[in-house]
Amino acid sequence: MREVNVAVVQAKPELGTVQQNLARMSDIIDEISRRQKVDLIVFPELMTTGYEVGVGFTELAERIPGPSVNIMSQRAREFNTHIAFGMVIKERVESVLYNAAVLIDNEGEVVGDYRKVHLRGEERMTFRPGFKLPVFETAFGEVGLMIGWDLAFPETARCLALDGAELILTLANWEEPHVEEWRAYVVSRAFENTVFMAAANRVGEEVTLNFFGQSMIVGPRGEMLALVDEPGEGYGVARLDLDQVRQYREEFQIIQHRQPAVYRSLVRKY
Repeated sequence: MREVNVAVVQAKPELGTVQQNLARMSDIIDEISRRQKVDLIVFPELMTTGYEVGVGFTELAERIPGPSVNIMSQRAREFNTHIAFGMVIKERVESVLYNAAVLIDNEGEVVGDYRKVHLRGEERMTFRPGFKLPVFETAFGEVGLMIGWDLAFPETARCLALDGAELILTLANWEEPHVEEWRAYVVSRAFENTVFMAAANRVGEEVTLNFFGQSMIVGPRGEMLALVDEPGEGYGVARLDLDQVRQYREEFQIIQHRQPAVYRSLVRKY
């Protein structure tokens, strides 16, 4: 068995206060790690800044590596765990910003970053969409990343699964009242791709939006392995056997029996 202990965090970042949010993340990592050994801790989308920052994202964006990544790298080494979290990153051109997720390994090294492909609403005014769906090799298995609205597009998770992902991390700021939508998408992506899903959604209020949490870990047969059901901050932990991905794919043949030649419409613009 290839077992991995995963924690999904639902927290309330304070709007525009990066240092305060990093300190809160550090406290959560400390709390989780002191209670049990975990191999991976997943935080929500835009955890270092909050969501409704608007033009302020320009001032808060960082390069990789940068101050926020360096702090989380220290925590990863200190607690011997992988960490995934959402932040705003920028390229050399200061005006090019991405809503991104960063994955750091237990030695403090940056495994990679993912830039959100499916931007929603006002995000399009601030961020540039990503154009890659990378799968990262870690010490425990193959990991894919999604952010927020990416979850609503079946093609995203399917591409990650076809490229080898056994565990897909979803970092989200999914807002009220769309609780049932959130739950249905997470379970569906696990079922239809025979993968583990670890989905971290934030809580709290901002300027115009309320966020409901419901962070969860779902198995490759849609089984609920952990659910943070309280409305406030919290976290859920589950032990995953990644060998179940291959086992169930061989048993149910979902991936093997695809007929790509029939799916031409999938790559046609609406």
